[in-house]
Amino acid sequence: MTDTRVHIRPEIAVLPAYQQGRQAAADAFKLSSNENPFPPLPGVVEAVQAQTAFNRYPDATALAVRAVLANRFGLTPDQVHVAPGSVAILHELARAVSAPGDEVVYAWRSFEAYPGVVTVAGATSVQVPNRPDGGHDLDAMAAAVTERTRMVIVCSPNNPTGPVVTAAEFDAFMTRVPATVLVVLDEAYAEFVTEPTAVRGAPLLERYPNLVVLRTFSKAYGLAGLRVGYALGPTYVLDAVRACAIPLSVTAQGQAAALASLEREDELLERVAELAQSRDRIVAALRDQGWDVPDAQGNFVWLPTGERTAHAADAFDRAGIIVRAFRNEGIRISIGEHEAVETLLETAASLVEDLQMAPPDRPLR
Repeated sequence: MTDTRVHIRPEIAVLPAYQQGRQAAADAFKLSSNENPFPPLPGVVEAVQAQTAFNRYPDATALAVRAVLANRFGLTPDQVHVAPGSVAILHELARAVSAPGDEVVYAWRSFEAYPGVVTVAGATSVQVPNRPDGGHDLDAMAAAVTERTRMVIVCSPNNPTGPVVTAAEFDAFMTRVPATVLVVLDEAYAEFVTEPTAVRGAPLLERYPNLVVLRTFSKAYGLAGLRVGYALGPTYVLDAVRACAIPLSVTAQGQAAALASLEREDELLERVAELAQSRDRIVAALRDQGWDVPDAQGNFVWLPTGERTAHAADAFDRAGIIVRAFRNEGIRISIGEHEAVETLLETAASLVEDLQMAPPDRPLR
């Protein structure tokens, strides 16, 4: 019988679609998507509501946003690219620099979108296992770079495990990566970082001409539903990215929200500090319970539940805490509403003994 189906690339046919964090019922807490639990900053909703010309296209270049960001980081607007989320820029970068036969190196476990980004571009993933503490093994990542490598992704702090890459580690890594290989420093959670030794990408752009830094308005700025992210880097690289971008993809509403949020950064940083303090208290409490929690520098914590992950996620679910489970690896829990903390810790405490003592096939109590 003749096959009349449209031809799909074999690697795409078996590629799972990106799975976002599961939604929560009205009486539960959604701690599965690393969202900011605070409502939009004052003035942001009004700025969005003022953009009512839905019959007109937005500024395809997002020039106003790029100009403000360029001034903030001491760059030119051409050294800034704005897109619908930093993950969109990852897709654009991968398509701009890689093709079939090329390789992209990144740590694993890291952001779950990375494998799909590479596959869609037609390239091959080279996954380098994290260190036991959940951080990047940059020595191993540098060793994995070959003549076929076109891009390396470094995630700091690492999603979903939490540790940062230090400035010293990153400098040593960059000395080992050829100047012809693009290095992408994914700083989606940079605003939450309190570790003083952590790498900060923007000041390094002049030192490393093969570096692109990714940031987003989705996390700290609380604009996840409006999809605005940005890249900082060399003009010629970002020009190639712009050539790969879907035109007119950042809405006027998203651009207005980003500008209004940037004008209110003092209020933003107060909220970020509050979330970081809550994170640190949760990490300390979990460690006191006996959990082996990696250093957490984003707006989330990681529980290494291994083969017990599905059972632990079910227990949190029954308690009204919706988490992000990574099969046979661990659970990522976002820092959410203050009201969720007590239930989160009570559930974690009830699990820790079973996870340490019970065989994998025995149900949790």
